[in-house]
Amino acid sequence: MKLVAAFLAMAFVFAGVSTARAEMKTEVVEYRHGDVVLEGYLAYDDSFQGKRPGILVAHEWNGHNPYVRKRAEQLARLGYVAFALDMYGKGVLAKDAKEAAALAGIYKGDRKLMRARAAAGLAVLRSRPETDPARLAAIGYCFGGTAVLELARSGADLASVVSFHGGLDTPTPEDARNFKGKVLALHGGDDPFVPLKQVDAFQEEMRKGGVDWQFVSYGGVVHSFTNPEAGNDDSKGAAYNERADRRSWLAMKAFFAETLK
Repeated sequence: MKLVAAFLAMAFVFAGVSTARAEMKTEVVEYRHGDVVLEGYLAYDDSFQGKRPGILVAHEWNGHNPYVRKRAEQLARLGYVAFALDMYGKGVLAKDAKEAAALAGIYKGDRKLMRARAAAGLAVLRSRPETDPARLAAIGYCFGGTAVLELARSGADLASVVSFHGGLDTPTPEDARNFKGKVLALHGGDDPFVPLKQVDAFQEEMRKGGVDWQFVSYGGVVHSFTNPEAGNDDSKGAAYNERADRRSWLAMKAFFAETLK
C-alpha cells in the first residue's frame, strides 16, 4: 500500500508539472489599417507544438469586447491560433443598439471598406509564427458573420468560413465565384433580422457561385442565439438559446475537422 501511495503521489507531481507547462497564451495586438489604429486579441495554447491552423474571429455589431475574446480562447483550447480582429478601431465600443447600428451601418454601406478592414485582421493572423498560413479560416457573429462572408467574397485565402447568425446579404452576389474555401452558415430559423428572402438569396448566390456550402437552420431560434447577453426573450427578435449555441459550436468543430486537416 505504501508503494502504491508513493507511486500515486509521484504521478500527481508529474501531472502537475505537465499541466504547469501547458498554458493559454493571450496577447493584445495593436495594428493598423491605413491611419486607423486597431486592437485585436490573439490566443493559443502552447501545449500544442509547431504551426497550427489559424482562425480569424469577427465580433458582433457592438464592437470588439470580452465576448469575442472568450470565443478566441475557446478556439485556442481546440488547438487553433485564434485572432479576434477589431473592425471599428481601438477602444470603439457601442454604448447601445442605436450606436451599434450606426457603427455597423458604415461598413454595411461600404463593403469595400468592410472587406479591407477584415483583411487587415487576417494579415495579422497569417503573420504570426504560430500560424500555418496554408490553413486559415474565419468565423463571425452577427455583423461579424457578414464581415467574414464579405472577406471570402473578396477572394481571401481561406479554407473555410463560418457565420453564426450573421447577415447573409451582399450587394455583389456575383462575387461568390471568388470563394476559395467552404462555407457553413448557422442560422436561427425564426430570425426576424435575417428573413427568409435573404436566406433564399444567399443560397442562390452560393449555388450560382459554385461554392461548397452548408446551411443549418435551428427551429424556434431567433437572432444572437450564441450570446447569453442577448437575454431570453424571443419576442425581441434576439435571444440566447443554449441548445442552438451548443449545436452550432459542435457543427463548427466538425466543419473545421474536415476543412483544416
